[in-house]
Amino acid sequence: MSNGSETNGHSPSSVLRRIPEAAKLPLRHGIFDTTPQLVDAMSSLYEDVIDRVLTTSDRVTSAAEGKRLLAADDSTEAVADHVQRVVVLTIPVLRTFVRGARFMRIPWVLVATTAFSIGSAIRSGVREAQVIGSLVAYRLEQATGLPADRALVKKLTLELYLEPRRAPDASDPALPLGQLLRRWLIKGAIGRDTRKAASKALDAAERLDLRPYAGL
Repeated sequence: MSNGSETNGHSPSSVLRRIPEAAKLPLRHGIFDTTPQLVDAMSSLYEDVIDRVLTTSDRVTSAAEGKRLLAADDSTEAVADHVQRVVVLTIPVLRTFVRGARFMRIPWVLVATTAFSIGSAIRSGVREAQVIGSLVAYRLEQATGLPADRALVKKLTLELYLEPRRAPDASDPALPLGQLLRRWLIKGAIGRDTRKAASKALDAAERLDLRPYAGL
């Protein structure tokens, strides 16, 4: 007899552990990018996050400083409305996503209860993007003696955040926001901390040779 903690033979914890398997379906790279409202919400959130960094004179000047900030401060109140909009729009998309995973059945109530975890992951991710972006901006400004180019900061920040081991490709101005949202969503759903990835991105930002990007 079920006590309500299991549905169709799956416990909530086992279902959440299997969500990453669903992410390997063919929908992996398309489901978020083809949802206009969600794309717009993610774009507004990310643009606002980096713009707020660039409108202040405060800068993260080293990877070590960035890691200390992430450990001590996760405030994202200034973009709370943007975060909430992304969470609200993400849940029905997640439900559509897991409906395509026919090898598993995920109760809608369980999907709905992940909203809090996903929101926490997005808020953490926003703070991480802010800190990485601030370090990228600082390095560009130190290298060129000029204000950092906003579009370049946004591109390099996202590329480093998603693929810290790879040299950023700034030739394509498009921002892979669907990939970013997918990371936050999956990390939030399974309760995994993204701080380790952010630390690697900070290290990569500190080591990055800026000459190919800043025209030096």
